[in-house]
Amino acid sequence: MSAIQELLLLPLALLVLQASLCYGACVEVASDTEAVANEGFKLGCISCKMRSEVPAAASVDWQFKALDETNFTHLYHYENENEKLSIKDPRFYKRLYWNGTKGSKDLQDGSIFIHKVTFNDTGTYKCIFSRTLKYPNYEVSTEPSVTIVMKVVPQVTRGLASILSEVMMYVSIIGLQVWLVIEMIYCYRKIAAAGEEALRESAAEYLAVASESKDNCAGVQVAE
Repeated sequence: MSAIQELLLLPLALLVLQASLCYGACVEVASDTEAVANEGFKLGCISCKMRSEVPAAASVDWQFKALDETNFTHLYHYENENEKLSIKDPRFYKRLYWNGTKGSKDLQDGSIFIHKVTFNDTGTYKCIFSRTLKYPNYEVSTEPSVTIVMKVVPQVTRGLASILSEVMMYVSIIGLQVWLVIEMIYCYRKIAAAGEEALRESAAEYLAVASESKDNCAGVQVAE
């Protein structure tokens, strides 16, 4: 490998090393709220730390309140992946699974997944983080929470916003295509006009040269 090739590959190698040291950013995304009966559904619960560089440990508790209930019941508790999932509500036995942070005690994603959703699963879910931030000389405990109102429907329904966004997407695509066609026609006409003008100028120059040559020949004959 030449010295020039080595110099070109050096920035790429540095970029790869830098990318390997980066960590994914935490983004708090709202959970979906409409589940389809007899299908799986993810209840999203994300609570990001304000300062990612501070080490922390957390556990997650979920609570559930059905439509015909007035109080929340403890659904389950999760602390780390080595601990067996402890489902507290028998209505969710063998149907509820952890879908959040794995491989770390610093839980920021406390999502769960429910298999074979039923209409009885309709209600309000509350996700509560018990987080301890560990500073050098002290610790701080916080309990951020996320509340989700889930509705179970017989089949997938599309909201008005989804329909309008799809219509606007197609309108935008058609509008761009029409604009491109207009631009192509305009450019073609402009190029064609420029070509015709160039041909006229070439013809005029040719006639002028021919006329000048004819006059020169006539002058030579007179001189003789």
